[in-house]
Amino acid sequence: MAWWWEAMVVVVAAAAADGGTGAGSSGTVVSICVFTAVLCLCLVAGHLLEENKWVNESITALLIGCVVGAVIFLLSKGKNSRILRFDEQLFFIYVLPPIIFNAGFQVKKKQFFHNFLTIMSFGIFGVFISVAIVSTGCYWLFPKVGFGNLDAVDYLALGAIFSSTDTVCTLQVISQDETPRLYSLVFGEGVVNDATSVVLFNAIKNLDISQLKGRVALKVILDFLYLFFTSTMLGVMIGLSTAYALKALYFGRHSTDREVALMALMAYLSYMLAELLDLSGILTVFFCGIVMSHYAWHNVTESSRITTRHIFATLSFIAETFILLYVGMDALDIDKWKTSETSFKTSLGIFGIIISLVLLGRAAFVFPLSIMSNYMSRSSERAPITFKHQVVIWWAGLMRGAVSIALAYNQFTFSGVTLDPVHATIITSTIIVVFFTTLVFGFLTRPLISAMLPQHRQSTAVAGGGHSTGSNSPKDDFILPFLSLEEASGSGSGFLQAKRSISMLLERPVHTVHIYWRKFDDKFMRPIFGGPVDRDRTNYS
Repeated sequence: MAWWWEAMVVVVAAAAADGGTGAGSSGTVVSICVFTAVLCLCLVAGHLLEENKWVNESITALLIGCVVGAVIFLLSKGKNSRILRFDEQLFFIYVLPPIIFNAGFQVKKKQFFHNFLTIMSFGIFGVFISVAIVSTGCYWLFPKVGFGNLDAVDYLALGAIFSSTDTVCTLQVISQDETPRLYSLVFGEGVVNDATSVVLFNAIKNLDISQLKGRVALKVILDFLYLFFTSTMLGVMIGLSTAYALKALYFGRHSTDREVALMALMAYLSYMLAELLDLSGILTVFFCGIVMSHYAWHNVTESSRITTRHIFATLSFIAETFILLYVGMDALDIDKWKTSETSFKTSLGIFGIIISLVLLGRAAFVFPLSIMSNYMSRSSERAPITFKHQVVIWWAGLMRGAVSIALAYNQFTFSGVTLDPVHATIITSTIIVVFFTTLVFGFLTRPLISAMLPQHRQSTAVAGGGHSTGSNSPKDDFILPFLSLEEASGSGSGFLQAKRSISMLLERPVHTVHIYWRKFDDKFMRPIFGGPVDRDRTNYS
């Protein structure tokens, strides 16, 4: 069988070299077969390592990708290490949407909106701070290690590339049940962070550095705010239109398949429509997922509810594994390493600079913004973000992943290929940083959480052994998505009286907004767009 496997690998390498053209159609079929088989292998390995304390699925997929890449590299006699060629457009159009939509569809919305202001400050202001530090640091330190042949746009692009956290790796490390608030903060920041990084990256690419003045910088900020709010509103509108169509037309009386298909297609339409209008598809599809889970999900049959939750989660899981597997294989792509003419010492210096700036850039906003969040919420009953929580948030967001690689390919390659040694060095450095942060930081995140926050495991075990008094079940999460903990337990009578005072809004804005939103939602939104009525909420409280 050895000769057959070697022949197949040669065909796979040839197909990758042909770029999937008609001349290599048979090789493309073999490539897809091999890649699908490797994906199945990742699923089996992830299942076997489910209880492992140190290794998560992200690390497993990366390592398997490396092994498969090494095998292909050896059997093709050093000609290739990849089964498929990376295309950043393929990533943004086909792979990323199901991941982000499922994140919005499955998120515990009580926690997300309870920490909304903190999440937005981390995801927006934090990115601006990180981009400034990484860009300035690279501009200042790269020449000191003998690498400085980049223009100003490239340095700014590097800031956006290495300020994008990897929500895929982070969410696989932090448990939503064990540490719900940490999960909410890191998850929410990750989604907003990715959207902010992509929007800033696109703005930087279109920036004329020669005319960089205060007015231009202000225009970039205004353009960002415009993209942020319009993308969010587009996602909300498509989510509401889907909910209304499902409620008014009642697809389930004839076919549950149409219900599921409509939700999936409308979700994808929201992303593609945002891209067509030059908006942020990430933000649009994320908020579309939140609105669909809040309204549309309640307008379908029970079987469709189960189906949609599982099918969206499955598509997201496959896309995540696909990305990590490909990154592992692409690390051994010999073409990029041959094109890069940088010495080992210089490459090591570049890697050290980027890692140091990533650590510094994240610390520069996590700790100050956490302190600011604690100060602003000091009069509320919400627990502050402790120093241990801040350390965990800082550490968990250090991982870089597919978005960083996609942005790097977009800036420094043409269709995944570059002949510029300087650009090839940036690509290889990006791959090394992604590998190091995912393997090392991802490897240590779970033990770090267990060491610094051991009470979470104990409380989870107690909750699992006794009767639950909270609303942590998936059904409760869909029933009471926007309520605080006090409201969910039915003790909101004090707030109903206090809402008449303007001081309540100033002292406890999040709780007050929740109450106003709940009343508006019950009176106007749910009768039109669907969802459980008040008595159903009480039954599930």
